Amino acid sequence: MGDSLSHVPEGLIGGYHGGLAVRILMVVFSSIALYNAIELIILIFLVFNQYSGLYFWAMLLSNVLGVIPHAIGYLLEFFNKGPSWLAVTLSTIGFYFMVPGQSIVLYSRLHLVVQSRKVLHRIRLLIIFDTIILLVPTTVLTYSTIYVRTEPIIRGYNVMERMQVAWFCAQEMLISSIYIWETVNLLRMRPDKDPARKKTMYELITINVIIILMDVALLVLEYTGFYTLQTTLKAAVYSVKLKLEFAVLRKLVLLVNSRPSDTSSTEHEEYPNFVNPEQLTGDITHAAPTRSRTRSRYPLSGISMDSLDRSERRGYSSETTRPP
Repeated sequence: MGDSLSHVPEGLIGGYHGGLAVRILMVVFSSIALYNAIELIILIFLVFNQYSGLYFWAMLLSNVLGVIPHAIGYLLEFFNKGPSWLAVTLSTIGFYFMVPGQSIVLYSRLHLVVQSRKVLHRIRLLIIFDTIILLVPTTVLTYSTIYVRTEPIIRGYNVMERMQVAWFCAQEMLISSIYIWETVNLLRMRPDKDPARKKTMYELITINVIIILMDVALLVLEYTGFYTLQTTLKAAVYSVKLKLEFAVLRKLVLLVNSRPSDTSSTEHEEYPNFVNPEQLTGDITHAAPTRSRTRSRYPLSGISMDSLDRSERRGYSSETTRPP
């Protein structure tokens, strides 16, 4: 399975002709991705009352134009169904919206735990820079490998494809690591003894660690030569990561806006975090603007209460967003 850099990855041209077990796994991974994507599209329209904001559009497009065409494109490509240009175009469009789209989704909720404008600005520039320098060369090399097929082009594609996977994985690990770091700092800054709040923090850390481990799994498959499994598993992995976003977002909003006495309530534990359509409302992608140029001594004071559902805001005083 360890293809050299001078050979076209198995399955990229003329379909995959390997064993039955790998074919079954490719179908299973693609089916999981398509199921999760369709379910998420339904949940997105159920959860959001306002269809606007960076987070909403990043989540929606990552599924509609990302996961779905990526999964379908590689199925057509590996099983040699239809014209090759159609399969490659679908998978390429899907990659554009799915992989950089995941980084945009992560960035769009970063303000909930990071109050430094400099950090947010640098993360945004990193995403834009990586998207341009990685997607354009890889796209050119992909079509050139299929239709030109010279050894330098094939070698360039293999190098660029591996570097692209590693680079985007590292970028997502960086953003997830910032969440873990800032969430731990959040608990230290408000060292209450409420067990429910600590549980929420540990759940946030666990979810981000799971996201990092899934990225590591993709890297292992990529650098051990399992090209077909890596590309089909990628759609499934990214659909799961997008699904986890619903859980992460609500927990972040509750964590930064709640008092110790509020987090002990079990009112919202009746439904799964990403299924209950009453969990989120309004535009949760931006914090409330500060009214003074002077930096607040409390980093959490910039979080907008509009991020919460009315039922979650009931009984909160005007001092809710301030640390006790």
